[in-house]
Amino acid sequence: MLFLAVLAGFFAENLREHYIEAKREKQYIQSLVADLRDDIRLLNEGIEFQSSKIKMMDSLIKFFNYPEILKKDLSQFYYLARVGPRTRPFANNSRTYDQLKSSGNFRLITDLEVSNRIMSYYEGFPYLHQMEDIYYQELDDYKMYAVRIFDPLSLIAFENNDGIVNRHTGYPIVVNNDPTLMKQMSVYAIYMKGSRRLILEIENDIMRKSEELIKYLEQKYHLN
Repeated sequence: MLFLAVLAGFFAENLREHYIEAKREKQYIQSLVADLRDDIRLLNEGIEFQSSKIKMMDSLIKFFNYPEILKKDLSQFYYLARVGPRTRPFANNSRTYDQLKSSGNFRLITDLEVSNRIMSYYEGFPYLHQMEDIYYQELDDYKMYAVRIFDPLSLIAFENNDGIVNRHTGYPIVVNNDPTLMKQMSVYAIYMKGSRRLILEIENDIMRKSEELIKYLEQKYHLN
């Protein structure tokens, strides 16, 4: 009788631990889904941002290569040259994923397919950041040519008191409009536009994977 009582207590304790761990697993998954929804919101913003900047770079490249367009609207040229190349890094919400890794609680996710899908999703971000680094290198090269073309006082005239660049109705000047120099700078602008397109492609791919992962986790853990 004593043996049966001990055995029953052992099974009861195992069941209780299993219940607690299953509950914690679901809580982590719910938190992870919330992080993924944050990513989708940020990705939507990033995709819209990159798309608008690509259009600006297209217009800027025309200014570099067609002097007749440049002469007609120097103000727009200055505006696009300042605002078009600007970028911002994408920072995803990996809070829950980082907690799972650092605390050793990834063991709570017992289904191998679930853990593989989660890790596969987060493995996509280093590639995105690698492309962002390449873009920053191209932007540095672009700036080295910009100092030879743009007038600093004209650049300042486009900024308001908060440092925000707006379109200007004045008459900025170009320090050096040598066609060879313009075309050289155009090459860097083309490289930057190409990198932006790849960043946009990666962000769209991550967006798709995020939506698929949310749908999978909601079905798997009956979160709806």
